[in-house]
Parts: sequence; C-alpha cells; structure tokens
Amino acid sequence: MVKSEMPSAYDPKKAEEKWYDFWMEKGFFTAGQDQSKKPYTIVIPPPNVTGNLHIGHALNNALQDLLIRFKRMQGYDALWLPGTDHAGIATQTKVEERLREEGLTRHDLGREKFLEQVWEWKEKYANVIHSQWKKMGLSLDYSRERFTMDEGLSKAVREVFVRLYEKGFIYRGKYIINWDPAARTALSDIEVIYKDVQGALYHLEYPLQDGSGSIRVATTRPETMLGDTGIAVHPEDERYKSLIGKRAILPIIGREIPIVADEHVDPEFGSGAVKITPAHDPNDFEIGQRHQLPQVLIMDESGVMNKEAGPYQGLDRFQCRKQIVKDLQDAGVLIEIEEHMHSVGHSERSGAVVEPYLSTQWFVRMEPLAEQAIKDTKSGESAQFVPDRFEKIYLHWIENIRDWCISRQLWWGHRIPAWYCEDCGEVTVKREDATSCEHCQSDKIKQDNDVLDTWFSSALWPFSTLGWPAESEDFKRYFPTDVLITGYDIIYFWVARMIFTSLEFTEQKPFQDVLITGLIRDAEGRKMSKSLGNGIDPLEVIEKYGVDAMRFMLSTGCTPGNDQRFRWERVEAARNFSNKIWNASRFALMHVESQQPADLQLTAERIKQLSTADRWILHRLNETIADVTRLLERYDFGEVGRLLYNFVWDDVCDWYIEFAKLPLYGENEEAKQRTRAVLVYVLDQSLRLLHPFMPFVTEEIWQHLPLEEGESITIASWPTARESFSFSDAEGEMNLLIDLIRSVRNIRAEEEVEPGHKVDLLIKADESAIETIENSREAIQRLCQTKKLEIGTQIEQPARAMSAVVTGAEIFLPLEGLIDISQTIARLEAEKKKLDQEVLRVEKKLSNKGFVSKAPAHVVEEEKRKGEEYAEKRSKVIARLQELQD
Repeated sequence: MVKSEMPSAYDPKKAEEKWYDFWMEKGFFTAGQDQSKKPYTIVIPPPNVTGNLHIGHALNNALQDLLIRFKRMQGYDALWLPGTDHAGIATQTKVEERLREEGLTRHDLGREKFLEQVWEWKEKYANVIHSQWKKMGLSLDYSRERFTMDEGLSKAVREVFVRLYEKGFIYRGKYIINWDPAARTALSDIEVIYKDVQGALYHLEYPLQDGSGSIRVATTRPETMLGDTGIAVHPEDERYKSLIGKRAILPIIGREIPIVADEHVDPEFGSGAVKITPAHDPNDFEIGQRHQLPQVLIMDESGVMNKEAGPYQGLDRFQCRKQIVKDLQDAGVLIEIEEHMHSVGHSERSGAVVEPYLSTQWFVRMEPLAEQAIKDTKSGESAQFVPDRFEKIYLHWIENIRDWCISRQLWWGHRIPAWYCEDCGEVTVKREDATSCEHCQSDKIKQDNDVLDTWFSSALWPFSTLGWPAESEDFKRYFPTDVLITGYDIIYFWVARMIFTSLEFTEQKPFQDVLITGLIRDAEGRKMSKSLGNGIDPLEVIEKYGVDAMRFMLSTGCTPGNDQRFRWERVEAARNFSNKIWNASRFALMHVESQQPADLQLTAERIKQLSTADRWILHRLNETIADVTRLLERYDFGEVGRLLYNFVWDDVCDWYIEFAKLPLYGENEEAKQRTRAVLVYVLDQSLRLLHPFMPFVTEEIWQHLPLEEGESITIASWPTARESFSFSDAEGEMNLLIDLIRSVRNIRAEEEVEPGHKVDLLIKADESAIETIENSREAIQRLCQTKKLEIGTQIEQPARAMSAVVTGAEIFLPLEGLIDISQTIARLEAEKKKLDQEVLRVEKKLSNKGFVSKAPAHVVEEEKRKGEEYAEKRSKVIARLQELQD
C-alpha cells in the first residue's frame, strides 16, 4: 500500500472539496444497497427555499449528519433523506418584493406567469441550499431528494385533504380568523407572535335610544366601533340590569344597537360593559352568534376602511383610529383615554399587526386528530422527547388544541382541491382535477383560488417523502423514521401535526425520538436577527476555520433543549484541536510510512510484551469507545465532545506519544514495531470515533494509514471495545507516572527553570509503586529532564529541596543546581517589598472611616478582597524566603 506523505499543515479547503466529490462518486450515501442491514432513517427538516441557510440550520444539520454517519459505521442501512419546503407565505412575499422593485404586482402578471417566477426563485435557492449542504459535508441520499410541491408529495396532500373532508374533519365556514393585511392572507393561531405594546384604553359613552342617559364602554381599538352591532353586560351586574333589552345609538354612524346580557362579560374590566363587533373580534363573534347580532365588516383585506365605515372609507385602519379619536372627542363621546399595556398579535412572516377578521376559510377539526396522540403520550407509546420536559409542553398544547385554519389567500402552494358549482352551488372535493360537479354534473365549476397552509404538506413529510400513499418499498423499509431533530420553536407548528397525521394515515408514530435543540444566540446571549445585525453566516465560519471546526464547535457546544452562545474563540479552539490531531498523526505516520498493514497487527505475542504506557492507552481507548457509543445513543453530544477532546489531546498526544518516543527512537526493533502497531491502532480507532464530528480531516488522515480495511473511513466499521485490551492495572500505574512527571514539571515552572536545564531528582517510592517507577526510569529521565535520578524506598529528603507528594511516592528536587539561590532570594525580597506596600495601602484605606462610610458597599468589599489576596501572597513569599535562607 503506497501512501503519499502528509503535508506539514492541514488545508481544509482542498480536503473538503476532494473528499465530498469522492464520497458522492462512490455512492456511499445512497441507502438500500445492502438489504440485509437494519434500516436507520432520518428525514431532514426541509429548509425553506427563501434564501441561504443560517447558523441554526448548520447546527441542526451537523447533529443529523453526526448520527447518520455514526449509524452507517455501526452497520446500519442509514438513510438521510434530503428535501426543501416551498414555504408559501415566505417565498411568495420574497418574489412579490422583487416585483415591487420593478413597479409590478402579482396581479399584473396573472397567476400562471407569477408562478413561473416563483418556480424560478425556487430553483435558484434550491441550488444555493444544495451547495451549502455540500459545503457542510452532509451525507445525504440525493437520489431520494423531495420537495413539498413535487408530484409525489402533491398527490399525498390531496389524498389527505380528501380523506379528512370525507370524514368530516375538514370543513369550510365563516369565522373570525387571524388576518395578515400585508400578505393579505389568513394565518393559523400559531403563526401569530404576540408582543406587549403600550396602547390605550378608550372610554366611550353611547347614548341610549330612549334618551334616558348613556352607557359607557371601553375599547383598545376605537376604529372597530364602526362595526359594533351590540353592547353586552353581565346578567348579574346590578349596574346594568335595568338596561338589558334597551337600545343604544352608535355614535357617528347613528345605528341603533341592542344591549344584551352575556356571561362572557367580565364586570371587573373597564366599565363592565363591552361593545360587540362580531366581524372583528373572536369573542365578540361568539357573543354575536349567541344573540343573533349582525356581522358588519368595516375594512378590506389590506386593512383599509370600506364603505361600511361611512365617512372613514379609504383610510388605513391606523389612520382611521387617529381620526375617529379626534371626532369622538369633538362630539363629547370620548370621556377618558387611559394608558394600557396589552398583547398585540403580529404576523410571524410579514411582521404586520394581525387583524381579527370575519372570513370564509377552510378548517381542520383538530380534536379528533389529537385523541390518539394524547392517548399514546399518556401511555408512553408516543415518540420520546429529548429532553423529556418538552413532552409536558407538547401534551398541554394538544389537550387544548383549537381548529386549524388551513386556507391561505396565496397563489404559491398546494391549491385547495375543491370546485364550486355555479348551477347548484355545491362543492366538489376530488383527488384529481374535477371537470364537472359531482352533484348535478354541470361543467360550470371553478376551483377554489386559495392554497393550503405550508404546514399542511409539511405535516406529511416523514411518510409522504417515502412514497405514501403508495405502499412503496422505501415506505415499507424506512418508515417509521428513527429520530427527528428540530428546535423547540416549532413543536406546535410541525412536530405535533406530523404526529397527528401519521397516526391518522399510517397508524404509526412518525419517529421514535424527537431531539429538541435550542437556539444559537450571539456571544451576549441575544437572539440573532437582521435588525440587530448579529447573525452568523456558516459559510463565513467555514471560510475562516474549515467545516470540521464549525461542526465540532456546534455539535459539542450544545445540550439537548438548551440554547448555546456562538463565540469565535470556540471555533478557533475546535480548529486548534483539528490541527493537534493532524500533527499527532503526522508524527505517527513518520514512523510507519514504510510499513505494510500485516507488519502492524497487534498479535497475541505483541500484546504480552506491551509496556505500561501501551497497556494504559489501549485500556483508555476501550473506555472511551464504550462511553462515546453509550452517550451518542443518548444524544449527549456535548459530553461526547469533552471525552473525545480529553482522550485525543491529553491521553494520546500529551502522554502516550511522549512515552512512545522512547522505543521509537531507541535501538530495540521489537519494541519499535510493537509501539508502531499500538500507535496505528489507537490513531485508526480515534479517527473513527471523531469522524461523525469531523468528517474531512479524519478522512484525509485515515487515507494515509497503512490499513487493510475499506476505501473510506465513511464506511469503516465503528470501534468496539476489545476484552483483550482491558488493562485496569495499567491505569493506576500510568496515573502514578503522570502525577509524578506533572509534579516535577510544576516545580520547574514555579521556580522558572529553563526548559533545557537538567535537574537532579530523588524519588522515595512505596513498596507498591517502586517496580512501576523503576520500570519507567528512562521515560522519567527524559520527560523530567534529569541529569541524576535516584529511586528507592529509603531516600532521605535533602536539607534544601523542593518537594511534592503523589500517590505512592514523594519527590525531591535539590535546590542546588535547580536555581540560583542568591538571585531567587533577591527577587523574592523585592516582591515582598511590593506586597508590604500594597497591604499597608489597603489597611490605611479601610481604616479611613470616611472611605468606609461613603464608598459604595461593593467598592469596600473589593478593597477587602484585594487586601486578603495581597496578604496571602506575602505569606507565601515569606515562607519561601525562610526555606531558602535556612
């Protein structure tokens, strides 16, 4: 096996492009090639085709790729299915913004031409997303890629719509819905973001029709009074009992409206009497239904007042508010304006203030769909949330679910498969395009102009992508999927709806586990947003530090369900870790470059001859393999990252390689070959453990290793602990040596001994430790840089020496020859003089009653802390001077 020499430095850009193309050419990511393997499936949460992927996508994708690579190496038939979402409102808004720059609207183009433009947009950004997936090294099976509006998924959407309609779970009706006046479309409840806004409570007096007085009402939206068709009071409110059944006059408009009694009214709020606007408030709509009040819609779909608003026709709703307040004040009807903080709904997509609006829409009855999900959750049969605290949040929502408004007044999306007959007025709902009315056979039918909410098709994603409603081979093999990784912000939007639809149409839960991630915030803990300008572009991170550094930082910096902060220094630390792996690998490969795989086997004979360091590193590798595997199965990626970092950086690089240099640079050929075999084995297994986190650097190094197995680390087998490498006794022995060497190095550092300066070292060992220390004499001499090393059980402590105690031994470094005693005494005396001055300064300050009484408490406490710190340092310097002067 001929391997090229590893370059002195790792070049991420070269490796990333080279290996991704290699993986793709070889088809390593294509599932289903070996049907004997057990399947493991993840379907990607489809990103919207509205623009570039952000750092949150990078985290989500890194975790999915980590799991899919791990499972592939474990021997599973691992399918990671990619795809994108058409994102109705978001994508249409983007295209309409572009048209406005050209002075056009979608209506200028017409539906067909407009949709052509949206499809062009989709192709452009789908290609952008593809390039970013490639850049991030994602092992996606592109042969199975799906889009929420491709032919197969569209068929699934129609199938679900028709079946729900036939069961009575989908209905059409006129109700108050959330209306986005900017996008001119309905929104579901969970597409509304509520923000606390400083507003006002306007107190109005409506005169009674019989001239006997007036009734006071309070409202936060005075413009809606133009649509008032009643006033409601609580039936037990003594203030208003005599007014129930009377009529009031609507100011400005002059309409007579009834005063009704309704238990929904809160007597404690405002005046205890409320104006009823059935077409512009959901609670008023219900009251209006109970009392047969007319529904007067006073504004159009863009939030502009219509003819029902009388003199205010043509005004924007907020302009109307200002004008009507002035007019009501002039008329003497507006009695009081009270400051009032209240929660106002905003469109999740456009940001516009949402208008409660009476409109005819399509709805899904959610209660019957939620029944099985609730039952499964309570019995423990549902998908498992990680962390499990999110199950309570999910359950609370589905137990209190409301019907879902699924129609959107858009052109981009799945058009509702319903046709209206001009002759009989009935509705025809069909899986395929209708040509005639199924009730009267008239051909005068017209399809509904609206499209379905984006989340309707997304709710089918885990099974529609695998071929449902057909019983496809992929559906039978890969469904249900194994894990969904998503953020806590879309549990209601998406996770719950996928569970509902899957239980209804496949009678199975869509995934075994739901791993919930947190948000990535900036270094100050703020949410990333365009307005703050604190977003992070993953491509910028990759350009600076490489994919592996970004992936390792993101995937090991998170704990399930919790937010993490993005810090550039953490990416840099991950890049440094990558470089450490590279340099350690180069060292190992320098010593094995001429070797054949057969020469590097850890045979039974070689295992018998292993050194303490060899046995220790193999034992630590065994422990690391077991722990990493167990923790990956639990999705504890942060702890896995810590374990791998400590094992590779500390155990392998800082200690084992240092011990390995003795035989590698020595004359004993058998010891050399044995060490080479251990080095290659440990390196190979470490790279495999790291591969799911850092795919490119591990592939680049692995390709240089003299190994017999496989074309790529991507399809190499996952490490397993070997019983023959369980050396628990070596752990204690090696820990003793590490503690001993570390203690000597600490003394050298404390005394500022020059790195190349050799010292005398005396080790007084216990009987239990003497053999271990004596057997490692050569390693201790080299790693402690000794000119004289004395080991024994009866060693006396020299009169003037630095000492330290470790488990099983005491160590002494005589001061003579270690330091220049006279120079050290002079340095310490100068340091003591400075500390004397600082202690005296603080004492004077704290004895000054004026300072103590006038300075802020935290300033006084800080001075006390400094005084204690200076005093402690001084006592240590004094003790050290006494040691040197004795």
